[in-house]
Amino acid sequence: MRKCTIIVGAVALAFSVGLAAAQAASTTKARSAASIECSKQADAKGLHGKARRHFRHKCRTSYKQSSGGTIGRRSYQPKDTLNPAGPK
Repeated sequence: MRKCTIIVGAVALAFSVGLAAAQAASTTKARSAASIECSKQADAKGLHGKARRHFRHKCRTSYKQSSGGTIGRRSYQPKDTLNPAGPK
């Protein structure tokens, strides 16, 4: 009886781990067109690590500015327009 309990517990554990992995894979965010295009350009240049991250950041920023899009979910506002009266 003890062997049966151990086997059932192992099967339940394996099932729960598989279920958690499946949920994690299905909750990935969709990537923007800018992100995909910049990744392709970085691949073509053979960039890796910090150089790749820096290139993709500049590429995505320039892509969004040239297309008139927004940066992130909010529109970009330079710091001087946030408080037109100036510092206190």
